[in-house]
Amino acid sequence: MRCAMNDVMKRSFRLPLKLCFWIAVGLAGAGPGVVPAGAQTPEVTVEEWIVPWPESRPRDPYVAPDGRVWFVGQRSDYAAVFDPASEEFRRYDLPAGAGPHNLIVADDGMVWYAGNRQANIGILDPATGDIELIPMPDDRVRDPHTLVFDGAGHIWFTAQNSNFVGRLDMATRAIDLIEVPTPNARPYGIVVAQDGRPWFVEFAAGKIGTIDPESLRLEEFVLPELEGRPRRIAIDSSGDIWYVDFSLGELGRMTASGVFDAWSVPSGAAGRPYALGIDERDRLYYVETGPQPNRFVIVDGTTGATISSTPIRSGGGSVRHMMYDERQRAIWFGTDANTIARVRVPAEGDD
Repeated sequence: MRCAMNDVMKRSFRLPLKLCFWIAVGLAGAGPGVVPAGAQTPEVTVEEWIVPWPESRPRDPYVAPDGRVWFVGQRSDYAAVFDPASEEFRRYDLPAGAGPHNLIVADDGMVWYAGNRQANIGILDPATGDIELIPMPDDRVRDPHTLVFDGAGHIWFTAQNSNFVGRLDMATRAIDLIEVPTPNARPYGIVVAQDGRPWFVEFAAGKIGTIDPESLRLEEFVLPELEGRPRRIAIDSSGDIWYVDFSLGELGRMTASGVFDAWSVPSGAAGRPYALGIDERDRLYYVETGPQPNRFVIVDGTTGATISSTPIRSGGGSVRHMMYDERQRAIWFGTDANTIARVRVPAEGDD
């Protein structure tokens, strides 16, 4: 059952255009991709704020320790911060041509970003606006793609078209580079498990990869369907690996014992699932980018029940990456429709 849509409110850049709507959430279900008929549904709020720099492709939000939300403008060479309390945006210009792909924010407030078009990783000091650039130590690595902290003083990152995975020592700035053995595999989304081991998907090879942090030995796992194109990756509380398959329209899982399962997303092969996130209760969040408007889908990873599937009000264009913030109990993502969005997650017992 669809709930009433809130009025759209026009505001200045200090209080930007905000789009609010509701999605219906079904509780019972037989498996991922199946929305049960007649399910009773509580309400979950989805909000979008228009970013004040047009057609800049705001993407890859990251919630900083102070609760503010940082993101990059991939097409306009900036990093920006959004304060959900005041609804204010602030922009920091990056070097021309940086092509920032994503960013992450350290506990000390320093902002680390992937200089995708300049073969570097940048560090922005928000207090001064100063930027330090760390070049790749090998000319073959041209495009740092997705960065992730390991909790032990390192940043792991993929370099998609260069076919490498890297590890940056945040203290010394030293970088280790590990070449993916499968040619043109295009390593893409990456996460770090609780044991400090990075896991990533190989978008063009239909594989999942991992690296031993001690030996830097890389291991690959082949997906059941060679034509699979996994985009993003998540790890649940049991250590199982989840991924979204962009070409097959599936949500997949590789268990800790190496067994694969996959389920069709609600729109099937036309769904083109892209962004993927997970919360502490093993609920999975992904976006179907094939349908226009894009659809935001929630799945219970423990029972397999599809909780919801709903259109994104702005259209989305493509939602490419998302972050779950446990403190705010919210999913954040950027859209090609030039918005930053938040989905508040029900607390335990609310669903």
